[in-house]
Amino acid sequence: MHSPARKRIRVLDAGAVTFGEPLKEHCSWRIGGPADIFVQPSGEGQIVNVLRFVGEEGLPLVVIGRGTNLLFADEGFRGVVLKLGKRFSDFSVDGASVRAQGGLWVPRLVKNLADEGLSGLEHAAGIPGSFGGLVAMNGGSLRHSVGERIVDVRAVSFAGELRTFRRDECAFSYRRSLFQLGAGDPGNRWIVLEAALELVPADRNDIRREVLRILAERRGKFPLDLPNCGSVFTNDPAVYELAGPPGKIVEDTGLKGLRVGGAEVSHRHANFIVNLGGATASDVLALVGEIRKRVHDRIGAWLECEVRYVGAEGTLVPASEVSGTPIRREK
Repeated sequence: MHSPARKRIRVLDAGAVTFGEPLKEHCSWRIGGPADIFVQPSGEGQIVNVLRFVGEEGLPLVVIGRGTNLLFADEGFRGVVLKLGKRFSDFSVDGASVRAQGGLWVPRLVKNLADEGLSGLEHAAGIPGSFGGLVAMNGGSLRHSVGERIVDVRAVSFAGELRTFRRDECAFSYRRSLFQLGAGDPGNRWIVLEAALELVPADRNDIRREVLRILAERRGKFPLDLPNCGSVFTNDPAVYELAGPPGKIVEDTGLKGLRVGGAEVSHRHANFIVNLGGATASDVLALVGEIRKRVHDRIGAWLECEVRYVGAEGTLVPASEVSGTPIRREK
């Protein structure tokens, strides 16, 4: 990183800026080398300033929340990492309408909604990411997605343009949206700043009981005691019809406990890859590639990754695309 760029961002109104920040401290897999520039803004103006800085300097940019769906390169990132976290996590309620900023932690959002007696997002209980990431990935569980409750999304383009999208403009589909990392034309990419939700008034105790039930189910089902990114492979409808959900497919292929370096297919849930300690991105990619190859040999279909790999020079792709095995293409 050239020193003029460092000097310039030091004096820019950008928020909290650090250099050489270890990315393993900012993702749930606890994997990743240092970022040349790491920025945590607290307002829209600071975000726009960073985006303009990145464009003028010609630097790679990646935007993160809790890093629950990302695998950072072992070499780190030779550009700017923009983190929307605690500094950007306001929450407001007006009747059954809620507006939340992208950096709000999803478990905190679910608790806030329960406290307000608002139902409709209980399915997100226990999802450890940020609200912006949840919206971008149209995340959820129990066959529900956050997009079902979205009214509008306020976003900023990588060029610094602010815009509000109605729900029908967000291109929500299964674990996808207009805002998904790596989606669409790089020159027309958007960052979720905040979103409005329309929910349903309900009894607070009923909501809390449902949240506790879901959390208990997750604790019994998922390997929450070791660093992981959640579900590694997408639940593709065509593959599901052929052989079931990805966890079942990987388990039926006999791959629970398969290990490369410090990365292992969880014994508890086969769609989770856990970091046993000291796992590298290379370990995870090699393990993903081996899983995909063995599954393909058995069922004739390629599993695709939900998790995104962030390359050192700015590459941002599903991990399956860099795992050393072919990816399934639509005809």
